[in-house]
Amino acid sequence: MIISRFLRRGISTASTCATRRSWWDHVTPAPKDPIIAVTEAFLADPFPYKINLGVGAYRDDEGKPVVLQCVREAEGKIAASNFLESTSTAVSSKFVEESAKLIYGQDSNVIKERRFAGIPALSGTGACRLFAEFQKRFYPESRIYLPDPTWSNHRNIWRDVHVPDRTFRYYHPDSKSLNFVALMDDIKNAQMVLSSLLHPCAHNPTGVDPTNEQWREISSLFKAKNHFPFFDVAYQGFASGDVERDARAIRIFLEDGHSIGCAQSFAKNMGLYGHRVGCLSVLCNDKIQAMAIKGQLQQISNTMYGSPPIHGISLASKILSDPDIKAIWLKEVKVMATRIHRMRAILREALERLGSPLNWQHITNQVGMFCFSGLNRAEVYLLAKEFHIYMTPDGRISMAGVTTKNVDYLANSIHEVTTCDQDAKILHNTDAYRINTDIRFTSLGASKSRARGMNLSL
Repeated sequence: MIISRFLRRGISTASTCATRRSWWDHVTPAPKDPIIAVTEAFLADPFPYKINLGVGAYRDDEGKPVVLQCVREAEGKIAASNFLESTSTAVSSKFVEESAKLIYGQDSNVIKERRFAGIPALSGTGACRLFAEFQKRFYPESRIYLPDPTWSNHRNIWRDVHVPDRTFRYYHPDSKSLNFVALMDDIKNAQMVLSSLLHPCAHNPTGVDPTNEQWREISSLFKAKNHFPFFDVAYQGFASGDVERDARAIRIFLEDGHSIGCAQSFAKNMGLYGHRVGCLSVLCNDKIQAMAIKGQLQQISNTMYGSPPIHGISLASKILSDPDIKAIWLKEVKVMATRIHRMRAILREALERLGSPLNWQHITNQVGMFCFSGLNRAEVYLLAKEFHIYMTPDGRISMAGVTTKNVDYLANSIHEVTTCDQDAKILHNTDAYRINTDIRFTSLGASKSRARGMNLSL
């Protein structure tokens, strides 16, 4: 009897363990984010002079992350603060107000009349996700229209809240410029009520922005089609070096009387990447509507993460609200943008000096953090495999990773992979790379035809 009881218990335990082991057997590995995959490959490479051109965060001319002076000043100001629950609401409200002033204008009627609903978010990604949840809740049948191409995570964000996405043409790969006619045609022919995502400046990944006149035409068409414009502002200041100028697209839509949604990130332009500082705002008809929408946004955020950490918000709020510290920040934004502009010019000049048969004018025509190089997947593969230079498979180069010490090596490497014959064997000796940019390259052989047809995959 006792033996029988233990046997039954053993069978039951074994059955339970088997059940437990099978709970997650159906889970398969998630596809890797392309940017994370680039970083992982870079970190796994032991070559001492490897180059990471994948990360969309600022680096100085030594290739190092930077703690801005404005952040140090703000840190000193808030060091004595008590980061208590009782103070978090006031800090968050101040941060949202200063963020709204930055993007809509200090003297905007939207600010004066309190016609915006805003809450802190976990950087720009969190702000986009909050808006996607809000869109699904109040326009469950709507879609999101995304530019083609756009940041790789945009589609994931709206897909995960079950908002269908469509794309509108944005970039012309042959001219490496804005495909404005196709963009307008796609928006004009879009069906049903929808939201369209726009990059107001420093488009990711292309670095191609509409002109002010083109923005006016886009705004007019949005108005005629009753489309809701949602702006993802991840790089304010990096396009021109002037945060006011980089907000011009949004101001044009504001002048035309649009309702607007806006996701702001301070990860890049304040160097607060690890703090996840962002803001979501939605423009409203009046103060009463703003209060209602803010309450709904807070309810959504409460079910996701409650509230974001207060330290980063306090830093950003102090930088934006303290005139002296803000002045330091605006100068530092200009310095960062200027360095990136300079590296664009040097890279283009280096490629042209090598006698490249290709047109590299787009390097300096594009703006912001990224250069959409035009390199194909095969060439990107070769850059990583033979030259230890890492970027996303679409050829996007983070110009912040280009420095005066590595730009000649980068230019020579790009020149080699874009002019080699598809059957040529790369004989480059990586030991020839010296950090003082006295770089020697061995020949790829006599053939200099482009490797556009290589059957290589990442």
